[in-house]
Amino acid sequence: MTTTTRSVPRRRLVDRLPVLKQLHQSVGIQRGMLVTGLVLTGIFIVSAFLAPLIAPYGFSQIRDESGTFGTQQPPSAQHILGTTVSGFDVFSRVVWGAQTALGVVVIAVALSIVAGVLLGLVSGYFGGWLDRVLVVVCDAVYAFPSLLLAIVMSIVISGGQSSLWGGIFAAAISITVVFIPQYFRVIRAETVRIKAEAFVESARVIGASNGRIMFRHVLRNATRTLPLIFTLNASEAILTLAGLGFLGFGIEPTAAAEWGFDLNRAIADVSSGIWWTAVPPGIAIVLTVLGVTLVGESLNDLSDPRLRGRRAVAADAGAVAETSVVPGGSIDPGTIDGTDGRA
Repeated sequence: MTTTTRSVPRRRLVDRLPVLKQLHQSVGIQRGMLVTGLVLTGIFIVSAFLAPLIAPYGFSQIRDESGTFGTQQPPSAQHILGTTVSGFDVFSRVVWGAQTALGVVVIAVALSIVAGVLLGLVSGYFGGWLDRVLVVVCDAVYAFPSLLLAIVMSIVISGGQSSLWGGIFAAAISITVVFIPQYFRVIRAETVRIKAEAFVESARVIGASNGRIMFRHVLRNATRTLPLIFTLNASEAILTLAGLGFLGFGIEPTAAAEWGFDLNRAIADVSSGIWWTAVPPGIAIVLTVLGVTLVGESLNDLSDPRLRGRRAVAADAGAVAETSVVPGGSIDPGTIDGTDGRA
């Protein structure tokens, strides 16, 4: 008697990529939310990278070969979204603002991840007095209002206003201070749990150093939730940047385009019936934050095994109903007495 072994087909590389893997797992409304978030986030990223090609004018340009643009001009063929009170093209400012927002988000979240992961790893692994001090400090920072803390850090770093890269780094560092406690808490909790596992004890027995255990065994198993936190923090970083610009602690308008600052300058225009200076940057903030949030929430739900199980049951309900329980194939209700309405 021969035994045949069935080879399990290996999944394609495309199906194993982080976001595409979750997209394949999602069904129904969950897939719609994820696709919508990916589309909005993709438009934001493409606009940021291709801003010099998409924007018809520079972010601080107020004239061309035909003369000055004029202030508060309504939408026209030359300026499809009109001009601001300072004479800037609104559409160009919105497109260039995506580039500023993306730069701040990437720098802020990257610095937060590096600092928060290292502090959480050291604190959770070694414990002791260092762990207690770091926990108290991070709890104090986490309890502080995030926008107020960002304002204080912005004033300390750049005096409230700065040039392009100076302002981007000042805003990024201000947001970084707000986000570090979140990564610290997650990594510390995972490190405390993982360091008690059998494979960590085995590594100690064979003489592995603390550095090797932390970065080779503990870290790689403690960072699985970081992509989810990254997407959720990215939307918060955009709102914090817009808040700093709206309150006048952001980047100077001649150094870079920033959506929050443009909204601040458009407050007086709204009461005068000039809507085109406030609506475009406001919509840009809303759609960008909505897209990133939908991606983060969808990935968070798809990473929960309980939610995946519910979706799998719902998706397979129809298939289970069609499954035969007799060796002859699916049951036809019409062939069973009493099921077709006849005696």
